Amino acid sequence: MYPYPHSGSNPSPLQLFPAPEIIDDVCAEFYRVSGVFRSAFAKKFKKDSDIEVLDPTQMFGINGMCVSSPSPPVTSPRVAVVSPEVEGRVAVRRPTSKRSSKLFRANDLPVEEQRRFRSSVKKTRMIYESYRLFMVEENDGRPREAGRRSRVDLGAAGVMKDLELWLNRDKRIVGTIPGVYVGDIFVYRMEMCVIGLHGQIQAGIDYVPSSQSLNGDTIATSVVVSGGYEDDEDSESGDVIIYTGQGGQARNSLRQCVDQKLEGGNLALQKSMLYGIEIRVIRGIKDDRVSTGKIYVYDGLYRVEEKWFDFGKSGFRVYKFKLVRIPGQPEIGSSIFKFAAELRRSPLSVRPSGYLSLDISKGKEKDSPILLFNDIDSNADPLQFEYLVKTSCPLTLPLGNGMGCDCAYSCSNNCHCVQKNGGELAYDKNGILLRGKPVIFECGRFCRCSANCKNRVSQRGLKHRLEIFRSRETGWGVRPLGMILAGEFICEFAGVVLTRQQAAILSMNGDSLVYPNRFPERWKEWGDISQVFPEYQRPTFPSIPPLDFAMDVSRMRNVACYISHSSTPNVLVQFVLYDHHNIMYPHLMLFAMENIPPLRELSLDYGVADEWTGKLAICN
Repeated sequence: MYPYPHSGSNPSPLQLFPAPEIIDDVCAEFYRVSGVFRSAFAKKFKKDSDIEVLDPTQMFGINGMCVSSPSPPVTSPRVAVVSPEVEGRVAVRRPTSKRSSKLFRANDLPVEEQRRFRSSVKKTRMIYESYRLFMVEENDGRPREAGRRSRVDLGAAGVMKDLELWLNRDKRIVGTIPGVYVGDIFVYRMEMCVIGLHGQIQAGIDYVPSSQSLNGDTIATSVVVSGGYEDDEDSESGDVIIYTGQGGQARNSLRQCVDQKLEGGNLALQKSMLYGIEIRVIRGIKDDRVSTGKIYVYDGLYRVEEKWFDFGKSGFRVYKFKLVRIPGQPEIGSSIFKFAAELRRSPLSVRPSGYLSLDISKGKEKDSPILLFNDIDSNADPLQFEYLVKTSCPLTLPLGNGMGCDCAYSCSNNCHCVQKNGGELAYDKNGILLRGKPVIFECGRFCRCSANCKNRVSQRGLKHRLEIFRSRETGWGVRPLGMILAGEFICEFAGVVLTRQQAAILSMNGDSLVYPNRFPERWKEWGDISQVFPEYQRPTFPSIPPLDFAMDVSRMRNVACYISHSSTPNVLVQFVLYDHHNIMYPHLMLFAMENIPPLRELSLDYGVADEWTGKLAICN
């Protein structure tokens, strides 16, 4: 049953046939009956009665993971082999829960519940990325089967699915996924499947099939807009999308080769339009920094306002859907990406006022000048401090064991420095932190390897463009001008090292200090795959004693001192040694705990009370 051929302006969603007066009596009667049927069909599904509101108290199960109901106890566990290459490593597979036939919506969750959901999403994404990195390292250097690519992103997601670690797996949620924010970025589509944002590995339309729907109707829940169809149109603002339906394409081509049909995802979008159900929209953006060549940005909720059947650019008929963004949401994430790219090229042309400095480091951060922005008030305090690139240690430190590696170019698994790190490299070939440790020994002054050695990461300094900005909520904050990938090094937390006695004298004058031993051990969370491998043990070697020094940032500091506090941070502190081997005075290096979009504020857990949402007093 085809809609009225599109010509000129878009027809109404219910304008499926010509007016009765221009067709014969038989067609007129058929049109009248069809209209009655459609009217009754539209009333069949009521948002308030047929979509259940999620009860947050029932969403958290084992280990605080966000699930619809607690997983049943494992009575007769089955064993799932994780990878043929990972010999001897096994994991317990939990019984698969039955998927609900109802649709659910999360509305107006209390702030505390929002934090819990956000924490659960972060934890699940960290498990996925940690296990994916583990699989990459396990497969590195192993021969691959001819004609096949290694897809560890699929393998990691598959194992997590078997272990019941996917979120929202047994519930179909329309609208917002609790704990997922507008602007969140994903490098792999499988990661969106793991958290329930979009459940299709390749298809652009995710929907609830009629067999899994309580009222027997196919309902669309999310779409991915990534340039996969030549007839797609995206407005400059991103608020309006002309989305092409699925099907009819030639293989490995954007061109249509046959007419599309009103089935599958196309039918689901039509039903969502008739019912007024919101659709999650994820946009794909090209990015050469990632192996996939594309990242995915969650841009919020849209409604399908119109649908028509038209001839596409290739001469075949395609379904087109007009998606309009629902007002009142945070700014579109993909638009922020574009704005940040322009900002990196020329900040003053994008923001004509508000910049107090284009580089508060005054050239000390050679590759990455630090911007200072304030369009709220006249405060310019960051300009009053001397900028430190790395921590200053005026103490005469014993260098400790000065033995380094003698590798010709880059460290290998059996070199001296790697042995000091527990017999494994701390970073992958792209400089991504594989898993957190009590302390990491990087190659340094005692080593013969080159400056490009992959065991030299944090000592190379800041590589990301950062901006200190004035915030109404936190005083001063820090945000990146580009995307930071999970596990990437950001910068050092720099100040002047003081002994305990010196700190005691200085604190008597009322000056605030930063104590490294107060930072929570967030490094334990990064690389933790105990949810996959029950026998997994967190690294305890190299060990480090309780740190007994303070960092004075009252006069000399760097950009990290303006990072805000959060009990669910996106940045962790990792202790690192490279210029000396005295484990009593390590460097405080900051790494990303998740994929951080451009212009999203960085946050650290300073170890203060959860209700304290500001920043350390020294930085205000």
